[in-house]
Amino acid sequence: MGHHKLERFAENLTFPNLFQVSFEMLKEGGFEYRGRWSDYFGNANPITLELGCGKGDYTIALARLHPDRNYIGVDIKGARLWRGAKTGVEEKMANVAFVRTRIEMIASFFAEDEVSEIWVTFPDPQPKKPNKRLTSERFLGYYRKILRPGSPIHLKTDSQELHEYTLNEVIPAGGYAVEYATADLYATPAAEHPDIPCLAEAQMTQTFYERMFLAEGKPITYIKFRITE
Repeated sequence: MGHHKLERFAENLTFPNLFQVSFEMLKEGGFEYRGRWSDYFGNANPITLELGCGKGDYTIALARLHPDRNYIGVDIKGARLWRGAKTGVEEKMANVAFVRTRIEMIASFFAEDEVSEIWVTFPDPQPKKPNKRLTSERFLGYYRKILRPGSPIHLKTDSQELHEYTLNEVIPAGGYAVEYATADLYATPAAEHPDIPCLAEAQMTQTFYERMFLAEGKPITYIKFRITE
């Protein structure tokens, strides 16, 4: 294990905006802010999650854009979360937090109807293991436990396969409502389409990986859909 990674793990323990709870602790006492995130943030503003947030680029960027919402990045990689948590502390961002856990455990950290929006940004497309895709019906089942009815889910990915799988297989099978979908996000300038408000937010914020993919000439795909009753 690299020296910098050990330093980051140690510094993670000092961040008040980063929550790392062991399975044993969850089993014994549960997570203290589950159903009570409004106590942590000091307000009842809507909560947006970025799942598989990596370095937290999107979490931080969206929180800067919308101070009237609360943003929480979720990832299992502590060395990556370090960057987002550190930025949140350095900039004294009161509407940002991070949770280190597996996505399968998400309902241990959030109660029913506690989350108002989810972003899935550039996840592993899992070409050989569809059941592990973050937009598979298995994972959507986890999200339904915590999302308010009608809340949106956004998927941004460079993987055409994951985009088509989600759009053409998962969404129709689940009866979910597609609000907008495109196989090339930046082919449609948001400024020219004020009638599609989600475009501006999707184009305005870019992750580290997104910038890398764009530099390689890869089109970025995007879907916004809602889990209906």
